[in-house]
Amino acid sequence: MARVEMARVEMAKIERTKSSIKRRLVWSVVASQALLAAGLLCAGVFYTYRRLLSTLDANMQAHAMSLAALVRYSEDTPAKLYFDSTLTPQSVDPQHPDLYAVWRENNELLTRSPNWPKQLQLTNGANHWNFESSGIPYHGIRLSRVPVLDREEGVPRPETLNILYASPTLHLRSQIKNTAIFIAISSLVLLSVTVLLALWGIRKGLLPLQNLADEAALVSANNWQLHLPPQVEEVEELHPLTESMTRMLSRLERSFEQQREFLGNAAHELKTPVAVLKSTLQSLLHRPRSSEEYRAGLEQSLQDLERLERLLEWMLRLARAEQWAHGALRRDLEVVDVTVTCEAAVERIRAWAESRRTQVHLLTNGTALFRADPEDLQLVWTNLLENAVRYSPEGSSVEVAVHSNNGGPARITFQDHGSGIPASDLPHIFERFYRGDPSRDRATGGFGLGLAIAKGLIAAYGGTITADSTPGKGTRMTVELPAGGTPLELSTNH
Repeated sequence: MARVEMARVEMAKIERTKSSIKRRLVWSVVASQALLAAGLLCAGVFYTYRRLLSTLDANMQAHAMSLAALVRYSEDTPAKLYFDSTLTPQSVDPQHPDLYAVWRENNELLTRSPNWPKQLQLTNGANHWNFESSGIPYHGIRLSRVPVLDREEGVPRPETLNILYASPTLHLRSQIKNTAIFIAISSLVLLSVTVLLALWGIRKGLLPLQNLADEAALVSANNWQLHLPPQVEEVEELHPLTESMTRMLSRLERSFEQQREFLGNAAHELKTPVAVLKSTLQSLLHRPRSSEEYRAGLEQSLQDLERLERLLEWMLRLARAEQWAHGALRRDLEVVDVTVTCEAAVERIRAWAESRRTQVHLLTNGTALFRADPEDLQLVWTNLLENAVRYSPEGSSVEVAVHSNNGGPARITFQDHGSGIPASDLPHIFERFYRGDPSRDRATGGFGLGLAIAKGLIAAYGGTITADSTPGKGTRMTVELPAGGTPLELSTNH
């Protein structure tokens, strides 16, 4: 029960950490549209406020000029001014009358509105300002040096006036509030419509990805084909993904088939010596035999066991080579001379080659240093030499050449003069247990693993091995090793 509860907790953690592309896109759309709506709201309110305030200023300025028109010169005393209060301008809001005051340049007050607040001083200051009076917000303007429009004889120059005019802004604020509500509602409606359209578009846009996932789920060991629906192939952004998946499935299918073929071939190769060994032992136990017969049977069994042991050793060697090629194992390597390893391989098979009247010639142009395990290189050269000698006619020769250019890449070639390899078999000769030539059977001692092991080991050291063959003239195997050493994963200097 405790383990089940822990598993549930772990699954809950995984679910919480899962990320959704659809959720991200939806939140991005909602956030961007909400930001746009907020921006439109602020811009609309600000623009409306400025326009209404500009209109209010124009109206107040017109009323202030009408006040200036009501200032007149006294008929009895020409230099004296008075204000005609019979024609005062009407307020925009009758419940909250406008405020105004008119005074001369010498600060002599000519008139002011009856509701003029006591705390409001008639001092020079800003031309536009906001204030409150009795809890009512006002916006005021100040006009300076406004000429008296009334003309009187005997006055040397027109006198100027200072006028202060203020109107309540309750109506302006109400209009701004209504405008803000209208814009907010409109933005919310547009935001809702946009989000719905975005959800529809995102769902439709991600549908090919879901279809691709559904098709990928149908891939199995019996079906490696990725059938892409037309709506997936039409999406340009999915092309890199589908191409990568197709190549990956192709490689997986090839690897799976190779593993399946390897298991089948390995089982077949192991079945024969085991069956022969079992048959030999059963025949020995079937009836009493002489000591010589027992000895002969046991010797035959030991030969079968040796062949079985050699096959298992080669299979393990191939498995290790493939692990090294993928960097799964690390080894301590030393710098060796490739030429010396080739000489050792030639000496190892020289006696067998001479028994077939085949000459092996080694040509070198100096030292070729390489960081590797000398046993690995000798195994590769031995396998290539055995193939070259085995398929060369008696009385012919095999040429081995080692070329190195002052520490550069090393090239080793193995040339025989046999019947060659058919073009149809050439691409498959490095495959495990492949026997294109019927002569490559157990009678010759071959398992079909020599070239596969050679290629695996060379690939593990970052090199390449290729085959060129002309039917009737012979085959050339070419090994190229990188300059100076091995790939990084095999080096101990890291």
